[in-house]
Amino acid sequence: MSYKYHAMVIGAHPDDSEFGIAGTVARWTSEGKRVVYVICTNGNKGTTDLKLTPARLTRIRESEERAAAAVLGVEDVVFLGHDDQTLEDTPQFRKELVKEIRTYRPRIVAAPDPYRRYIWHRDHRMAGQVALDAVYPFARDRLAYPDLFKAGFMPHKVDELLFWGSDEPNYFVDVTKTYKTKLAALRCHKSQLSQFNKGWEDWLKDMHRQHADKHKYELAEAFHRAVVEY
Repeated sequence: MSYKYHAMVIGAHPDDSEFGIAGTVARWTSEGKRVVYVICTNGNKGTTDLKLTPARLTRIRESEERAAAAVLGVEDVVFLGHDDQTLEDTPQFRKELVKEIRTYRPRIVAAPDPYRRYIWHRDHRMAGQVALDAVYPFARDRLAYPDLFKAGFMPHKVDELLFWGSDEPNYFVDVTKTYKTKLAALRCHKSQLSQFNKGWEDWLKDMHRQHADKHKYELAEAFHRAVVEY
């Protein structure tokens, strides 16, 4: 199988990828591996600021995401442009992700875990579910979305999926050396972090320590990893 990119990270909103997988992304790019972001919504509802319009917030959040991706060494950022809080499991949304997967041809696809229980943003569940379906079987099958095939978007097989925010993690990545880079990328999202409690950095580091608890390293990101069997 020919891969153009090591990984595609599919986030529901700007900042999701930084919280979920930025330490791992920083490891990949430091090793010379190519990573592309696909951001599904424009994040135009995620604010408590009464003066911000959705259009202005969209511009801010896109700019913040580009800055964060640059910190991490992410080569490309694709914005699908859906409104915040509107993602649904539809053929059109799935087709959009299939098109990006066939375009960038990643070995790994990472996304939020669609099976996390109870309190989890609906957009996260939808992004994860549609990403999973887009990988298997739709990106693989020539006769799925025949118009894409006719336009030159050739079928592609992804090797594995990594889901962050999982209730059942089975795969852990040492991010001790890249944690500062993750924080630097997160700090680019000023419009979001200004709404958080001041202790968010302590909360985040404690979570990463817990993920690394049974390992020899200090800090880890946790995922549910699924190998795609064809």
